[in-house]
Amino acid sequence: MNKVLHDQVNVFGEPLIPCSHNPKTGFFRTGCCETSVEDVGSHTVCAIMTDEFLSYSRQAGNDLSTPVPAFGFQGLQAGDQWCLCAARFLQAYQEGKAPRIVLGATHIRSTEIVPLEVLKEHAIDLN
Repeated sequence: MNKVLHDQVNVFGEPLIPCSHNPKTGFFRTGCCETSVEDVGSHTVCAIMTDEFLSYSRQAGNDLSTPVPAFGFQGLQAGDQWCLCAARFLQAYQEGKAPRIVLGATHIRSTEIVPLEVLKEHAIDLN
């Protein structure tokens, strides 16, 4: 049984907004970056894919652009939004390859791994 956390809120402490329904994203494939105790990868950062990031991720051992039909995964393209593992986002940030993100769709638990200021640096939804 999935133990969804009750604090499904974004970095502002507000209800999570959807990250993407096409492609369907999230640890639970609900379209939101919800998390639970089973989500050891912390798929909590709503990232906007770029060709540069997809290439970086593939070279780092996580190919997000190649379709895997057996799992219903169509592969990601530049412009797609995806619930990215917080540690992968931090790694990409440290190597100068971090994509832009949507803070309103980024789970507050991402701040356990990535400093909020780093997330804000890459946000598209700040004034």
